[in-house]
Amino acid sequence: MPRLVVALGGNALERAGGTGSWEESVIQMRTAARALATAAAQGEELLLTHGNGPQVGALLRQNELAEREVPPRALDVLVAETEGQIGYLIAQELEPELARSGRPRIVQNFPSRMVVSSRDPALRRPSKPIGRFYTENEANLLRKNRGWTLARDAARGGWRRLVPSPRPIGWVEAESFLQLLAHHLTDRTMPIVAGGGGIPVLDRGHGRFSGIEAVIDKDYAAALVGRLVGAPRLAILTDVPAVAVGFHKPWERWLTDVRAAELRGFVEAGEFGAGSMLPKVEAALDFLDGGGKEVVICDTSTLPRALRGETGTRIHP
Repeated sequence: MPRLVVALGGNALERAGGTGSWEESVIQMRTAARALATAAAQGEELLLTHGNGPQVGALLRQNELAEREVPPRALDVLVAETEGQIGYLIAQELEPELARSGRPRIVQNFPSRMVVSSRDPALRRPSKPIGRFYTENEANLLRKNRGWTLARDAARGGWRRLVPSPRPIGWVEAESFLQLLAHHLTDRTMPIVAGGGGIPVLDRGHGRFSGIEAVIDKDYAAALVGRLVGAPRLAILTDVPAVAVGFHKPWERWLTDVRAAELRGFVEAGEFGAGSMLPKVEAALDFLDGGGKEVVICDTSTLPRALRGETGTRIHP
């Protein structure tokens, strides 16, 4: 069966504008699980990864509220916690759907450490918004007392903490995971790897790794995983039906089939927002540059149709 890496976006796990409750997450994941199970029934060998923006933000807020009684955890530890939390959610909802589709599998979560470079300029330029919104007065105090970098979100009103978002350059557990794949792991299970972009670590040498205060974009992690496991296709799921140029402008145009060179031109022209579509497009280009054959970008519910070429954006080398 053709191997397919699927990067689940935050909309698959938490409803925009919702309360962030566990019950809402279950409902959201139940919808995503149906789409994933249908894709598996079409003959795809799925390897999953996922984002963690809302979940790691909630854990940061819990840290803030409880810090007088419970020592706060570092950001890399919180990312590790979201890998377990979201992996559990996916397994709970996806396994019954896989059984109903006639492709029963145990959904197995693999906590993953992703290596980043200490020379990555992203470590010195925090850019990824996480956590809750703050007032301007709160933001000023946090800058002064904690040394945080915060930026104003004009569209939604308020200030958010920015953390570094370096590119992953390695995967600590890659060799052992490849050995499992060689022994037909996916005959019995559906793996989840590099959840939340993976736990960001620096390689200190001699088998020692240290976590850092950062969050890796899950799309870049998915592209790296796809290259390492030799997957021919990558699917990036988001909350819009496809990639558009001129998004929300009078000349808006949705892309269906596009070549990497044309897409790279759109990137250079500044067509895609840094906090929204740009990481997905750049990850797609990374994957294709590394030998991938196709990237599909679509919303969660239309994944089975997008894999059949009926909707979404399909990007080719």
